[in-house]
Amino acid sequence: MRFLIDNALSPILSAGLQNAGYDSKHVRDYNMAKAEDLEIMDRALDENRIVVSADTDFGTLLAFSGAKMPSVIILRGEFPDDPVDQLASLLPNLPVLSDSLADGCIAVLDGRRIRIRKLPVRKILITKPKK
Repeated sequence: MRFLIDNALSPILSAGLQNAGYDSKHVRDYNMAKAEDLEIMDRALDENRIVVSADTDFGTLLAFSGAKMPSVIILRGEFPDDPVDQLASLLPNLPVLSDSLADGCIAVLDGRRIRIRKLPVRKILITKPKK
């Protein structure tokens, strides 16, 4: 798996993924610390990387775009704030997530559970009940 760590998370997380044998880059490695989310998504798509962020905007962008890739891991809620603890929580979950990430998904890790939504997110038509 190849990762692109968003600026909302520390480069320490990227370094830890590298030390664990993963191909990981932080947006700062590309001088993209101030890049817009769409630019980060484009980079991840071009390089077949999974975006890892604490920013829920990536999931929203994927939902509205109807895209199947790139996959995104969002660290939320009670997920640890310390990058070393984030790594310790993320690493054991990657094997569980690998197939879904390869197929295209938004995976939300909140410290208590993992939620996976397959991509593309389907549009839901909401209608008023008939009278």
